[in-house]
Amino acid sequence: MTASLRKLGSSDLEVFPLSLGGNVFGWTADEQTSFAVLDAYTAAGGNFIDTADSYSAWVEGNQGGESETIIGKWVKARGNRSDVVIATKVSQHPQFKGLTAANIKAAADASLRRLDTDHIDLYYTHFDQPEVPVEEIIGALDELVKAGKVRHIAASNITAERLRASLDFSDREGLARYVALQPHYNLVSRDTYEGPLQDLAAREGLSAVPYFSLASGFLTGKYRPGTTVDSARAAGAGKHLESERGQKVLAALDEIAQAHEAPVATVALAWLAAQPTVTAPIASARTVDQLPALLGVAELRLTDEELRKLTQASA
Repeated sequence: MTASLRKLGSSDLEVFPLSLGGNVFGWTADEQTSFAVLDAYTAAGGNFIDTADSYSAWVEGNQGGESETIIGKWVKARGNRSDVVIATKVSQHPQFKGLTAANIKAAADASLRRLDTDHIDLYYTHFDQPEVPVEEIIGALDELVKAGKVRHIAASNITAERLRASLDFSDREGLARYVALQPHYNLVSRDTYEGPLQDLAAREGLSAVPYFSLASGFLTGKYRPGTTVDSARAAGAGKHLESERGQKVLAALDEIAQAHEAPVATVALAWLAAQPTVTAPIASARTVDQLPALLGVAELRLTDEELRKLTQASA
């Protein structure tokens, strides 16, 4: 696969049009399987790996940081650090909660140790904390950039108002500036991102890297009335079957997927990749077999009519 890389916001990072989600590493994919998925993704031209310091603290017996540790071991084993763009996040690790300046810096050092690297390419605030002034957050992130520990900064789960305040402070003080956003955004969940947040990202030249791009698996098409899916995320995905929007979206996806002889997941990702500001949707694979449908987004181009049909179905 020879997909062209896309520029991430105003940064010097160039990324594959599908970001590989690392949330499953150390959860539904063990270390050996995670290595195989990472190998297959990079063999196909992929270079953009997404994780967080809290992945996967929700699993019994885990501490948080399991995903970062697996990615760090893989990078060291393959000797390919300069070939991959690693994004991770701060604020949700059980031992490093929040976005105070001290916590951001301590959490970054812990992530660097687990990733076994001297720098993080893209560092997100995972969940904004409105009680912490943006001046404190940006100030701490800027220190990490100046120290060479972080190349670029980004935000996830943030309001347009807080994003605006953060960008204004960075500009006013000449400090590191957010280059990307990671919003919850997909064909059946559009309300959080579309509107003021998307408009602001467009005006300010920020790239969107959406999470839950496949709605916890619902947009793969495997969830149908009367079917049972063996997945840790089945409850979250299955709820979309109960909505009129979910059923309309599935019907439109089926029609377009059949026309292209492409998997439903590929079509859902292609719609997302075509939306304003979106640079690379995030999707995870717990097996190598699940990867081709995700990687297909790099090559599938939907027509204007197909995009319109999906947009209308998901309205």
